Amino acid sequence: MARGPRKRRQAPEIVAAIDLGSNSFHMVVGRQQHGSLKVLDRIKEMVRLGGGLDQDGELSTDAIERAMGCLERFGQRVRELPRGAVRAVGTNTLRNAVNAREFMRGAEGALGHPIEVVSGIEEARLVYLGVADGMADDGLRRLVVDIGGGSTELIVGARHEPRLMDSLEMGCVSISQRFFGNDKYGKSSVGGARQLIQQELEPVERAFRGGGWEQAVGTSGTIRAVQAVIQAQGWSEGPITAEALERTVKAVLKAGSLKGLDLKGLGGDRAPVFIGGLLVLEGVFRSLQIEAMEVSEGALREGLLYDLLGRFTAEDVRDRTVAALATRYHVDAEQAANVRATALDFLAQLGDDWSLDQDAEQWLSWAAQLHEIGLDIAHSQYHKHGEYIVRHADMAGFSQRDQLILSTLIRTHRRKLNRSLFKELPDSLQQTVSRLAVLLRLAVVLHRGRPSGGVPAMSLQLASGDRLSLEVGRDWYRKHPLVRADLEEEARYLAGLDIAFDFETPNGDHT
Repeated sequence: MARGPRKRRQAPEIVAAIDLGSNSFHMVVGRQQHGSLKVLDRIKEMVRLGGGLDQDGELSTDAIERAMGCLERFGQRVRELPRGAVRAVGTNTLRNAVNAREFMRGAEGALGHPIEVVSGIEEARLVYLGVADGMADDGLRRLVVDIGGGSTELIVGARHEPRLMDSLEMGCVSISQRFFGNDKYGKSSVGGARQLIQQELEPVERAFRGGGWEQAVGTSGTIRAVQAVIQAQGWSEGPITAEALERTVKAVLKAGSLKGLDLKGLGGDRAPVFIGGLLVLEGVFRSLQIEAMEVSEGALREGLLYDLLGRFTAEDVRDRTVAALATRYHVDAEQAANVRATALDFLAQLGDDWSLDQDAEQWLSWAAQLHEIGLDIAHSQYHKHGEYIVRHADMAGFSQRDQLILSTLIRTHRRKLNRSLFKELPDSLQQTVSRLAVLLRLAVVLHRGRPSGGVPAMSLQLASGDRLSLEVGRDWYRKHPLVRADLEEEARYLAGLDIAFDFETPNGDHT
């Protein structure tokens, strides 16, 4: 019954990464050549998605139209690339928008590829990878700062390994809108913005000050814009220094308003949200006692490419994340491996009939490895404990959608089963995930008694319509008398998905 490692997809020649940020959308397209990546295209559009988020958390019609238009244009470049060659992620605004699910349906259609929404911690990890990949591997411990439209990511790490990460709810768009919506830079507004920024930084200040970093590195639009302004004024030729940053803040506040803002090096598309990002950067410098900050070209989209290419090799961070989570919660590794082998064997038998692809195989594999994770909390309702852990844990490499799929599979691997348990999933995934749940449940039932010799080869077939037929050897039934009772109970549960289930011996004894 043992099954070898999954055969990974072959890495495509052309890959693309798309960052649906709160201020701008970015796309980078690259070609793999001799083990390295050559950038073919970089496209950026100022969409201001975060600017379209109203007080009720809904994206406005205008913001959605701007976003769809941009994604349609991006789609013209990448729509013909194969499945898995494009990784597109949404960040802070799509994490917070109450109508994000409706937006995503249209957005994926416009782009022609799936779009994920990532957590703030996952965004921080990807930013760090993008910065680390573009800088010399000198072993320095770095503090990386990324000020986006709606959030600010702080990371401390060395080489390609982030060690300390956080995502703060403040960015150039959110601060500019909240305090400078009238385009005036009055003392009261500036004071309010500074106070909020310090309040956001206060809980993490001690940890990041004591992070042992030797070099500060900034990335993305706000920080690059600040560097461009500083260099254009002649205040610093290289890094952003604390002194040059202070001069920039004074110059902006002296201007008094967006209309009066006239700084060399500041682009017109960046000007409306410049003050918000500038004050966030000022707060970070003060709170973390930064004297100078280098500026990196690498950012989230480069981190996406780095992470995407790892998925075609043995360096898929998601496999390491699942293994680490299983270890942390003391999962019985042997039982998980046995359930995984049986579940994947069932998938190999029914994959074509049920249209289950390699993504489905990965979800089933990870769910099997983690299905007992909730036992570390309590045996009673452990499937619900496991669901909570996986849904809310910081899982490197996983999008919010992937965590929802995994948590749903863990929740539905035993006991009650009906279609309402899958309603939170995107419509296009509900049938796939419910079918994976059936395969996982059957594997769990067969290994419920933890048989020392595992289970024998079994045939699982789609007999007709939604009728499943499992063939189990008569001798094995005799040695494991509770299996028949467990399968009878499972047949009643599967009826909740309108699936008829029977099991028989090779001699035709039906149940």
